[in-house]
Amino acid sequence: MKKPPKRIDLDLEQVDALLKRVEAGSLQEGDYEIIKAMVETIHLLSNAVDEKAASIRRLLRMLFGDKTEKLKNVLDQQSGSSDKRPPEDKTTSENDKPKGHGRNAAAEYTGAEKVIVSHQDLKPGDPCPLCPKGKVYELKEPEVVVRISGKAPLSGTVYYMQRLRCNACGEIFKAAPADGIGDEKYDTASGAMIGLLKYGSGMPFNRLEGLQASLGVPLPASTQWEIVEQVADRIYPAYLELNFQGAQGDVVYNDDTTAKILELMKENKKEDAPERKGMFTTGIMSTSGDRQIALFYTGRKHAGENMDDLLRQRQTHLANPIQMCDGLSRNVPKTFETILLNCLAHGRRNFVDVAARFPEECQHILEALAKVYKNDEIAKERKLTPGQRLSFHQQRSGPIMKELKTWLEEQLDQNEVEPNSGLGQAISYMIKHWKELTGFLRIKNAPLDNNICERALKKAILHRKNALFYKTRHGAEVGDLFMSLIHTCNLGGVNPFEYLVTLQEHASELTEHPENWMPWNYQSQISSGID
Repeated sequence: MKKPPKRIDLDLEQVDALLKRVEAGSLQEGDYEIIKAMVETIHLLSNAVDEKAASIRRLLRMLFGDKTEKLKNVLDQQSGSSDKRPPEDKTTSENDKPKGHGRNAAAEYTGAEKVIVSHQDLKPGDPCPLCPKGKVYELKEPEVVVRISGKAPLSGTVYYMQRLRCNACGEIFKAAPADGIGDEKYDTASGAMIGLLKYGSGMPFNRLEGLQASLGVPLPASTQWEIVEQVADRIYPAYLELNFQGAQGDVVYNDDTTAKILELMKENKKEDAPERKGMFTTGIMSTSGDRQIALFYTGRKHAGENMDDLLRQRQTHLANPIQMCDGLSRNVPKTFETILLNCLAHGRRNFVDVAARFPEECQHILEALAKVYKNDEIAKERKLTPGQRLSFHQQRSGPIMKELKTWLEEQLDQNEVEPNSGLGQAISYMIKHWKELTGFLRIKNAPLDNNICERALKKAILHRKNALFYKTRHGAEVGDLFMSLIHTCNLGGVNPFEYLVTLQEHASELTEHPENWMPWNYQSQISSGID
């Protein structure tokens, strides 16, 4: 690192005297050293302010999230432009409807009750009431009407069963329970709904308690916890199997976010407190072809350690998986070998943070990376095979990345950029991790970034933002179970509510053959009649 400027103490009279000598052009011996120290100090302070500004931007991003990191918007912000669109794009025809009109086709209401309404007076084959010759027949497509009704997330029914007493012998005769009344006060759907609201939508128990009370169906927070804990016990084999299936993935993504567990926080304050005091939620995304599996682990372990635990279940005949993560060493497993790749979006973000100070240099880099991402988008649109995608990137993205690396190295080698500046550090990160950042140019199926895992971690972040903490280790384990199953369902286009209900209704079969009750195949088990 560059040495700090030499410390020279001056009072105001000495500074005024120096300025007068500079103005008169009569510098004395030693003035050069003073002026040099001043210039170096100003340069140092300028860099410190820029780095602090970048740190503040990163902090704001952590607290409130990014509005956007799209190339056009980043460059518009640096140029001070508030108009994001050309003037001609602002005028549209009055008859043009925006794409996001907020309407859904009836087919989108997959969870709605379906009711067939027959014609009140006619049936197929009847004579036409308007002409004497024709007969009516049923059209293939009925008229579809959607009506939405509102009710409490968990509704209840109170049954008043009549009791009769004989006035002679005193015997009491009770009405038989109505059809549909089970032995349990809370059915399988109630447990699934509470789990989905809490761990899928981030609604804390106390908030749901207040909502239910205001709607006349009270449900205490303590009761909600008892219900989801019992559900977790019933469906735990599905979570174990999901872990096993995740360990067999071709590409595995991982990352950490902070977490709070009150039980561990109390341990940190004891005299025999553990050496590691941090708490984390690790998100692991495992993909095989189109299948995506989300796994969450909350505790003291880092992402790399949780990855080690997961890969212990990997079948030995399988090749080493591709691992995508950022450049932190704690994300890398110590026991099991992977094909390590780093997130290109992380490298790009370093330049976004300093684009305000280095607009031209950052524009050159961001535009080059934008072309690479565009190529990857084209490959997805064309549905290229892994081999075809690799060849496509080698032909289209390879020259772009080669030119970019040469340009980055020249900036440092030719002293075009101060190495300790924000831009210099961003360039150094890219060069240091170049091999891991460009795996998509050498390896089939290699992703460009870790965005899929960062999106998955939003489940844990949403829960942390609303509920703030877990009370115990066990509570965190229950949360990890629900988040893993719910988000895996979301990724596969499966209704998580129906899935959680089904797992409870087939708990015994789930225990015997959990591999048959995964989100991607459980419906075939039901349709095949295996009960």
